[in-house]
Formats: sequence, C-alpha cells, structure tokens
Amino acid sequence: MVILREQKATKEPVSSIYAVFETKGDDGGVDRLIELMDVGGLNFYKTEKKGIGFGLDGIIESDDVILIKVNSQWDERGGTNTDLIKAIIKAVFNHPDSFKGEVVVADNGQAQYGSTRKGGSFDYEKNNAYDTSQSIRKVCESYSKKGKKVSCYLWDPITEKIVSEYSDSDFNDGFVVSTRVNPTTGVIPSYPKFTTEYNSRVSFKHGVWNEEKKGYDRARLKILNVPVLKCHFIYGVTGAVKHYMGVNSDKITSNLGYSTHKSVGRGGMGTLMAATRVPDLNILDAIFVNARPGSGPMTTYASAYETNIIAASTDPIALDYWGSKNILMPAMPRGYGLDSTLIDPDNSNEDSFGVWLRKAADELNASDYPFTFDPARINVKVAER
Repeated sequence: MVILREQKATKEPVSSIYAVFETKGDDGGVDRLIELMDVGGLNFYKTEKKGIGFGLDGIIESDDVILIKVNSQWDERGGTNTDLIKAIIKAVFNHPDSFKGEVVVADNGQAQYGSTRKGGSFDYEKNNAYDTSQSIRKVCESYSKKGKKVSCYLWDPITEKIVSEYSDSDFNDGFVVSTRVNPTTGVIPSYPKFTTEYNSRVSFKHGVWNEEKKGYDRARLKILNVPVLKCHFIYGVTGAVKHYMGVNSDKITSNLGYSTHKSVGRGGMGTLMAATRVPDLNILDAIFVNARPGSGPMTTYASAYETNIIAASTDPIALDYWGSKNILMPAMPRGYGLDSTLIDPDNSNEDSFGVWLRKAADELNASDYPFTFDPARINVKVAER
C-alpha cells in the first residue's frame, strides 16, 4: 500500500514536489494539483488577475504554445494516462485571461520497438484510461472538434530527417542535430523542429518562430513533461528524466555512432535536457504504475498497480527520486522475489538507476539547474483530490 507523507526540506536550495492522491486523472485531480502548487508558491497561470494558481510569475500565458510531451511507445498501462492528458488540456483552457494559444501533444516513439514494434502511436485500441478505447488522438479531437486549437504530432515519421533551423531558412519538419559530442555522456543532442496543425512553427530548443520578426519567441513555448512512472528492465525506472528519450532522434544519433538510448546510464538525459530545453513543469502520471523491478517499460493491464497518484515539480531529478522511493518501492508486489534495489534511487551499485540519475543531475547542475536527489533539499506537499 502506498501512503504519501509531507516532508519539509532542511537544506537549500529547495526543490518542491506536489502530490495528489485518490485521483483517476480527469476527475478534478489536476485542479487540486494546481491549488496545491499555489499553496507552495508555484503558479500555473501567468496573469495579473488574482486567484488560485494565478500570478505574474506563473508558468502559462494566455497565448502560449503548450507542448505536452507524453509516452506513446506503449499501449495499455505503458503509455501516459489519456484521462490525465485530457484534464491537463482542460486546465490550460481554463486560463483566467481566456486561452488563445495552442496545445500540441507530442512524442517520438523512434519509429522502432514499442507495442507495435514500429515506434509510437496515438491510435492504440488499448489505452491507459478509465475508458480504455480513449486514445491520445481521440482526446485531442474532443477539443479540436469544439473549435479549440488542440492537435497531436507524432514525431516518428520525421525521426530520420535531419534539418536546419528556421533561422537558417529551412522550413522542413525534422530533427536538428548538434555537431558536438558531449565528452562525458557521449550524447549528440538532437531535437524536433516542426509546424503544427495550426501553423505554429516550433523549435523544441529555441521556441516559436516569428516569420515577420525573423526570430524566435522562446518564452511562448512551454513544455509540460508528462511521463508515466514505471519500471524499466535496463535502466531501472522510467520517470521524468528517462522520458526525454522521446525528445531526441535515437535513429539519427545511432547512425552517427552515438546512440542516445545507450547514454542513459551515463547521465545522457541530463545532457539532452540541458542542451535542448528543460521542462517548464513535470507532471508524473502514477495513476497506474509498473512496480515490478526488472520488467517494463511494456506494462499490461494485469501487471499494473493502481496507486491513483499524480505529482508535479519543476525539478525532474527530485521528482524521479521521490517517486521511485515513495511510490514505486512501496507498490512493489510482495512474494515475487523481486529485487527492490533495481528501483531504489539510493542504490550506488554500478549501472544502477540511482547512479545514472545522479549522473544526469550532475549534467544539469553543471548547466546551473539546481536540481537535486538529496531528500534534505526536497519539500513535499500532499493533498487528496
């Protein structure tokens, strides 16, 4: 049984985590999460108006392009909960200044592996939701059919296309690939550049392209990183950090001799985040989790454990540390002879989840992101839906 407890940091700088339990996704849990964030001083909406979750330092402005990064590579409980995606989009459109921007749900399943063995999909028959027929595409269409600018973009079809930036007069969709290899993690950073269904030209790294001004509006692009929490048979745990494998092109980098996926154990996802764009907010989907060490990322309905938890933080390292320690480990089935050290972030054995998470933190810390795996620096606020 998973029991969440609040905790207060005793050291600085502090990273805060906000967790809501007894939620199934699209049932008010996201609204409660926004309220809880407000209590902790993190505002979801950027506005001059007064209200819960409102503030001049808020995350989302009324004309932003919101990119919701999901996991699309697996069906059943292996992909991001579509009820949660639906609720997040609803929250965005509840902006007090009337949301006039755009939401795009996106991911790169790498056109390989996954439930179909062909990469990601937004059209699974079996989805992670209360209504298992509710796919990511159906969620997006439920809004677009009402005249709201909501779309989805699966990056798999462009994952082998190398392109230049809009600033270089290249308006093709594809992946921009760095010419520099990180000497520590062996990562060649790459990221998508694409035009949305509503004609917004988006560079994941640089922001929204303004053709008239011939420049990028970096602040107008907001990244909401929404991973499903689960075990991974190679890397121990998939959470907010490992989820960034769906940002790069593993096919391109592998062809160049520097597979990004193989860099995870060296802290490569930290390199990728620092070199492209760190999420504005990470929202951890722990409504159903795979808590069977040595299994995953594929997660069937039968193998998932229902914890009914969502959690958010601007610090992906702290969120993964806390989530594995306080959700996955307590949810681990008893009597199966499974080794909890595989998912324990305090495990310092070579090639363990705890070690690569620290290496990813080192990469981000070196780029001046004060993210932490130190529980003494982590505040946790908890509420029931």
